[in-house]
Amino acid sequence: MAASTQVSEVKVEDYVFPPTVKAPGSDKSFFLGGAGVRGMEIEGKFVKFTAIGVYLEECGISSLAAKWKGKCATDLANSPDFFRDLVTGPFEKFTQVTMILPLTGQQYSEKVSENCVAIWKAIGVYTNEEAMSIDKFLEAFKDEKFPPGHSIVFTQSPLGSLTIGFCKHDCIPEAGNVVIVNKNLSEAVLESIIGEHGVSPEAKQSLAARVAELLNQEEKATLIDATNAVANAKVVEGVPVQHDVKA
Repeated sequence: MAASTQVSEVKVEDYVFPPTVKAPGSDKSFFLGGAGVRGMEIEGKFVKFTAIGVYLEECGISSLAAKWKGKCATDLANSPDFFRDLVTGPFEKFTQVTMILPLTGQQYSEKVSENCVAIWKAIGVYTNEEAMSIDKFLEAFKDEKFPPGHSIVFTQSPLGSLTIGFCKHDCIPEAGNVVIVNKNLSEAVLESIIGEHGVSPEAKQSLAARVAELLNQEEKATLIDATNAVANAKVVEGVPVQHDVKA
C-alpha cells in the first residue's frame, strides 16, 4: 500500500482504533485493516467481551494484490483462503484486543490456547514445540488482570516471533512484555480471531470490506502508472497521446 493511501479509524463500542499505529517489537508502520467485537450468545442475549483491531504492515496490500485484486468485499469475506493469506502473508501484523468486560489473564489465555491447539490438530502440526509455546503463552498471562479499557496486544512477525504486550487501550507500549518464538503460535493467535472459525465475525467482515477497497485503489494506481509509462514512452517517440484512464 502506498504511504499516501488513507484509511479511517473504526469505533467499536466505546473504543476507537486509530488509522495507523506503531507496534511493540517492530520498526514497521501499520494501518488498520479492520475491527469488530468478540462476543457470544448467552441465554438468548449477545454478550460482547472484547473489541478487536487488526492492523497490517504497510506492504500488506501490495503482497495480497497479486492474488486478490479485483475481488469484492463479499468474495473476500466468504473466502477462508483470503483470511489464511492474511494470517500467513510475508508481512507483519499487529492485533489489539481491548476488554469490554473484565477478564483475567488465565481466562483469556486458556481460551486462546484451546483455540490454537484445535487449529494445530486440525492441520496436523501439533508437536512438542507447539506444546512448549503454549506453556510459555499461559505463563505470560497467569498473573494478569484486564479491566474494561485495558488491552492485550500482539505483534506477529512472518519470521516466527510473537511479541505480547499489556496496556491501556490508547497507550500502546514501545516494547512488549514477552516474546515467544514459534511461527505456528504467532499465526494461530491471529487465525483464532479471523480464521475459518475465528471468534470475531465482525472483525472479519470489516477486514474484507476495507481490504477490498484498498485492493481496488491499488489496482487503479497500477493501471494509471502503466498508462502514464506508455504515454511517456510515446512522448519520447513523438507520438500524440490521448489519456483514457480515470482515477
